[in-house]
Amino acid sequence: MASYNTPFEIHVHGQVSLRGDVTFENIQDALKPLWKYAGARSLTDAAGSFYEDEPGIRFDPTDHILQMCWTVEGDDDFRQALDEMCMNLNEVALTGAAIEVTFYDTEFEDEDEEEDPEAESRDDFVMLFVGPDPAAIMQVQRDLLVQDVISLMERHFDGAELGGVVAAVDQLFSQRFNDLVSSLQLGKPPRGPGGSGGMGHGSGGRKPRHLH
Repeated sequence: MASYNTPFEIHVHGQVSLRGDVTFENIQDALKPLWKYAGARSLTDAAGSFYEDEPGIRFDPTDHILQMCWTVEGDDDFRQALDEMCMNLNEVALTGAAIEVTFYDTEFEDEDEEEDPEAESRDDFVMLFVGPDPAAIMQVQRDLLVQDVISLMERHFDGAELGGVVAAVDQLFSQRFNDLVSSLQLGKPPRGPGGSGGMGHGSGGRKPRHLH
C-alpha cells in the first residue's frame, strides 16, 4: 500500500500459553486476520516482522507457547483484525494472557512538535486480553492491575502496608465476575488509558516505538 494509506507502524507484543493439542495449523487459522491483513498467503509468509531485529510471530510446539513481537504497517482498520484474532485465540488458549498493541504515528515527528507545540501525534496503545474463559481473562487483568497499583503506591508506602489495597482490587474483580456470571455473558473490558482494554490516546509524551 502507498505510504499515505499506512499512517501507522503497529506493534503486537505478547505471549500466549496454548493447550497441548494445539497445532501449527490451529495457530495459522487463529492468526489469519493478522497475516491476511499483512497481505500474506500464510502465517509462515507473514511471521517475519517489518523490523528484522524483532522475532516476529513464533509458535513453540514443545512448550506450547505463541510468542508475538511483530510490527506491520497499517491503519485504524487493523483494530478489526485484532478483535477477530482475540476471539480466535480464546479457542486455543490454555490460560489468560495480555497482548499489547502500539500504534505508532509515522507521519508525526518529534521535530514537528518542537515547531508546533499544539501538534499531537496519533500514537495509541491498546491492551487486549485472551483466555479460555472469563475467569482466566479476569485473573490476568487482576494480576496486571495489582502490579500497576503496587508499583505506583510503593513510591509512598511500604509494600507490607498495601495488603488492604490488594484486597480491595480482588473484591472489585470478584464482584465483576459475579455480575458476569449472573448475566451469562462476558462484556468487553472497560476502556481507559493504561487500564484493562484501554484504547485512547495517552498524554505526557510519546510511547516507545516498540515494546520489548
